[in-house]
Amino acid sequence: MYSDITGVILAGGKSSRMGTNKSFLKIGNKFIIEIITELMSSIFQKNILSTNTPDEYKFLNLLMVEDIFKYSGPLAGIHSALLKSSTEKNFIISCDLPLMNREMIDYIVNFKTDCKIVIPRAAGYLQPLIGIYHKSLLLEIENILKETSQECPKSSHKSLHKLIERINSEVIDPTSLPFYSDELFFNMNNEADFNEIKKRF
Repeated sequence: MYSDITGVILAGGKSSRMGTNKSFLKIGNKFIIEIITELMSSIFQKNILSTNTPDEYKFLNLLMVEDIFKYSGPLAGIHSALLKSSTEKNFIISCDLPLMNREMIDYIVNFKTDCKIVIPRAAGYLQPLIGIYHKSLLLEIENILKETSQECPKSSHKSLHKLIERINSEVIDPTSLPFYSDELFFNMNNEADFNEIKKRF
């Protein structure tokens, strides 16, 4: 179990395409947020849940933080979690990746690099919502969030990609690893995706 890295779970609110909060969809007898929380709690000694509706998640008994920059996408959630974190390195994961496993997380966490961001390119896409983000990024993140909100509030979801472009980021390719599978990075955007995940789980 890692004591020098904080686990951060990004729990988004209502998904416009799913029509409901993805965290509280059930696979078997567990909410998806419970599946992710159990995985992260088995790996990291300290965990933070980033959510703007903390009352809904009290049953998880996790330290929770709300966005300081409201309605500014996932980067705002990362920002608030990094502010609260007591460690330099932080492992970020979105709540809608219930098929993720410990082997992949260990690989990302232990990848040797001097970069402040470590994220994979997998399943055909860059995966910015799973990876290592350093606390020392805070000033740069705040600058980007302020810039983006001034430019166009509706484009706030692009701020995370702006950070990755601006910071020297390590993009790793895990596809040749023996435990790799595209489905580890299968996330849920709609009901069809959710049904597919239930089949694979």
